[in-house]
Order: sequence, then structure tokens, then C-alpha cells
Amino acid sequence: MIETIAYLGLCDEGDIQLDLAALDLARLDRPQARTADYAERLDEMAADLQRRAGDAPRPERQVEALVETLAGRFGFEGDHEDYDNPNNADLMSVIDRRRGLPISLAILYVAQARRRGWTAQALNTPGHVLVAVGAGRPLIIDPFNRGAPVGPDRLRALVEAAAGPGAAVTAEHVAPMPNRAVLVRLLTNQAVRAEAGGQPDRALSIFQRISTLAPGYSQGWWDRARLELRLGDQPAARACLSAMLETTRDPALRAHINQALETLASGPRA
Repeated sequence: MIETIAYLGLCDEGDIQLDLAALDLARLDRPQARTADYAERLDEMAADLQRRAGDAPRPERQVEALVETLAGRFGFEGDHEDYDNPNNADLMSVIDRRRGLPISLAILYVAQARRRGWTAQALNTPGHVLVAVGAGRPLIIDPFNRGAPVGPDRLRALVEAAAGPGAAVTAEHVAPMPNRAVLVRLLTNQAVRAEAGGQPDRALSIFQRISTLAPGYSQGWWDRARLELRLGDQPAARACLSAMLETTRDPALRAHINQALETLASGPRA
């Protein structure tokens, strides 16, 4: 099944449609599901947004229409009661339940805005993905909290919650994430929860998806190697580390990878 997402690792960044790509990722765990059925539901949301928004040239009206459609008409919001439920990071389940994580809901908001030709980005906010709508001086909203506006105080609180009291808001915290990075963050949420829940095989399968859709993302290969080793497959771990060498030119990281390969070559893991 993983071959069905190979196209994500090959296509240009700008050709990735976040919502449809997230559906393809979700279908890996639900092979019986019909992606077309969920795509039709996304089309229904887009039609509702079009009716509400019209031309909507200003970001203020675009945000208003997005919130009216996704939070109002369709009832999407964050899962405050069962935040760590794995379904919250599976877009098919999110569409079914109308509940999700910040990252999965951000995918819906960004993708719906882009379908209208609007500028929208998921932001690299630590611990809680936000969405920016508009160019120049965009409006920042929180899809997890039904599209609530995010001002400087709220942004500072989110950064401090993730980085510690007194942490300053930097440009990196509000930097737009590339499409692949958004999907990697979605999958990383799944992998972290699987490993924490004592499911290393499940976590490994997700890291395999990450390295398939984002072969240039070194951390995905490293975590995949770590779990391969934990599960006793040293040849697979070495193959992952070797793949990392093919995708990075950072001298420090290459030295770290070579050291790990030498350690594996020195003998079986105790």
C-alpha cells in the first residue's frame, strides 16, 4: 500500500494538494475506505464556502467565510476531551468525527482557502499549528478553537507553553510550512503517539511513510533507523542511515551518521 503515496516524494512542492494528500495517507490505514467519498465531502465544503464568500478579496472576509463554513456549517473543532486519540491525526476520521488536532484542522482550513485561490499557510508554531490567511499582513487564526483570531498575546502564550516561560516569539514560530513539512508534522503526531503507546511496529510503519513522502527529511530516516534497530533489524537500520547520507551534506550530521554506521558494523547489538 505504501507505493500509493510514492508520488508525494516525486512531485514538486507546489503540486501537493494538502487535503487530498492527507486522504491518501489516511487510506493506508483504511484500505477499505473510498477516497472519492471523502473527496466529495471536501467538495461539498468548498461549494458551501464559495456560496458564502463570493469574491471575498479581503482576508477579513475570507477568514469569516472559512469559519462560517468549517466551524459553523460543518462543526469542525479541536478535540479538547480526547486530544491524544489517534483518530485526530487521520483526516478521514477527522472528517467523520468533525474533531481533530491543530495540524489536521489546519490542513482543512488551508486547503479550502486555496481552493478559492486565496493565500493561506499552516504556520510552524511550536506545539499548536496555526493558520495565516492573506498576503502581506495576514490574519492568524486557530482552527483548533473554531477559527478564533490569534493576536500577539495568544501567540506569546502558545510559544511559552511549548518553549517555556519567557520564550520570545521569533520569525520561525510564524514561518509558513512547506506542504511536505505539513504532512510530515501530521504523520509525526501519529508516530509519537504510537511509540508512546507501546506500538513500535506501528510507529515504524509511519516513519516509513515519512521517508517516502519526504526523502530529504533526515529526521524521518533517523527515527526509522532507530526503530529498525530496536526491533532487531540491523540491515534495515544500516540501509536507513545510508539513505540519510544520500540526502544530507551537513558535515556534523554526516559525521554523526558515519559514527552510527561504524557502531553497527562493530558487532551485534547487546
